[in-house]
Amino acid sequence: MVRVEFLGPIEKKPLELDISNLNELAEILQKDKEMQVWLENSAVAVNDTLVSSRDVALKEGDRVVLLPPVCGG
Repeated sequence: MVRVEFLGPIEKKPLELDISNLNELAEILQKDKEMQVWLENSAVAVNDTLVSSRDVALKEGDRVVLLPPVCGG
């Protein structure tokens, strides 16, 4: 299982999913209307490393985090 966490204003509880890459995660999250906007704007980290491709392979025990954009001063 892969743990998926959502930070900041994304008010969603962590998920435990049996997925093998970020494309599969995107397909699952696209079904949630609230998540559609966040998917377009959020950065993604796998095991604390930012990634830019949805083709990243995932394995048992990996942690995926969606990081929404933030603003501040």
